Amino acid sequence: MTVTKITVASGDGVGPEIMQAVLHIMSEAGSEIEIEKITIGQKQFESGCNAGIDEDAWQSLKRTKLLLKGPVITPAEGRFKSVDVTIGKSLGLYANIRPFKSYNPFIASMHPHTDVVVIRENEEDLYAGVEHRQTDEVMQCLKLISRPGCEKISRYAFEYARMNGRKKITCMTKGSIMKLTDGLFLRVFNEIADLYPDIDHEHIDIVEGAARVASRPTDFDVLIAPNMYGELLSMIGAAVTGSVALTAAASIGESCAVFEAVHGPQTELAGRDIANPSGLLNAAVMMLHHIGQHNAADRILNAWLATLEQGCHTADFVCGGSNATLLGTRAFADRVVSNLGKLPEELTPAHYPAGAYLLPPAAEVIRAVPDSKTLVGVDVFLQWLGSDVKLLAEKLQMANSNELQLVMITNRGVKVWPNGMPETFYTDHWRCRFITSGTDKTVSNCDLIALMERVDALGLDFIKCENLCNFDDIPGYALGQGQ
Repeated sequence: MTVTKITVASGDGVGPEIMQAVLHIMSEAGSEIEIEKITIGQKQFESGCNAGIDEDAWQSLKRTKLLLKGPVITPAEGRFKSVDVTIGKSLGLYANIRPFKSYNPFIASMHPHTDVVVIRENEEDLYAGVEHRQTDEVMQCLKLISRPGCEKISRYAFEYARMNGRKKITCMTKGSIMKLTDGLFLRVFNEIADLYPDIDHEHIDIVEGAARVASRPTDFDVLIAPNMYGELLSMIGAAVTGSVALTAAASIGESCAVFEAVHGPQTELAGRDIANPSGLLNAAVMMLHHIGQHNAADRILNAWLATLEQGCHTADFVCGGSNATLLGTRAFADRVVSNLGKLPEELTPAHYPAGAYLLPPAAEVIRAVPDSKTLVGVDVFLQWLGSDVKLLAEKLQMANSNELQLVMITNRGVKVWPNGMPETFYTDHWRCRFITSGTDKTVSNCDLIALMERVDALGLDFIKCENLCNFDDIPGYALGQGQ
């Protein structure tokens, strides 16, 4: 078998301990890998590397295109961005795969037949990290959803389902509220679903869906969701099936892949030899399948399952039965090694088809002819400390022109003028909508600039503006109440 080079980052907290345990098991299982070690996370931040990953580490990732990663710490200060997000977005890791499965009765679960995979879009949504403080009282985080991003993750989900013998995909969004962003995700999902008639598909509101994952996870086979929802669903699923520390994740792109446990650095457990290496071990199994070393992957997973059947566990969970044995990190890894070559007797033995976890299909994005785009107005956002909305409206109307007229003022998305309600609570953040005064009139960027100059001359503090456009005569913006 050809030796595969992989990059290894032990990470922070319990990361070095669980990584040492996992690499020991992989070596004893006969995996053919050559390791390049890098340092990312806390030590890099403390050394002055604001990205938490230096150029040498980037070069290793570009060479191997594979990373087995322990959990890392990102400082809480606002100037630092998550290392995980930086790596994922920089390497184009658009698909995040998180299986959660019941190991009942050896790990107690109210849902013993659960076997679900969450496929999470991994580059966009709120996790794009585009945030601003706009006023004294209001912060903003932009939810960015693109058609190419939706198309890539939807194609991946259906290809994954077909490749791994899955029969149904459930999409979860909140399109009833976020009609443009989540609405786009659902619309593209349905378009791609039409290309895979052999796989059933459905959509469920994310609120109902999350409740059902917690209460009836066996209803599902494959789940697909935008970034934030996908992480929440996978963590609920991990908890439902026994322990978050058992759950692994793979982030897949066109040429690179990262494999890791889903839990954090657990700094309170570091150095005590009590952390559970299972999540990272299951990530290593996913990686071995991904690179075609299926025999080693099956040997490790079967040995781990046999270890659970023997009642062996770390401190974060308890295996059932009278022979339950509490083990530390190193002893648990040694027990898995001693079980290499054994098959579980009650749990289903692992035997993955050769096609599992190969690189995803080419994420071809079919770009349609651009829609006809017409500029029809602008939302002007103000920081204003007053509370007399009528006074604000009268002042803004002085900025009206033949091209643009004030039609609405909102506060945190709630319309307060015209015909607002006195019970509405106000912050210092106001959205003021100006729209073209006639259907036959056009608005130019020069008109918008002139409007902003008039608003500024009125002594009003504008903090940003958003152009309002129609695409093929369909509004490309959320309509306000009464519009």
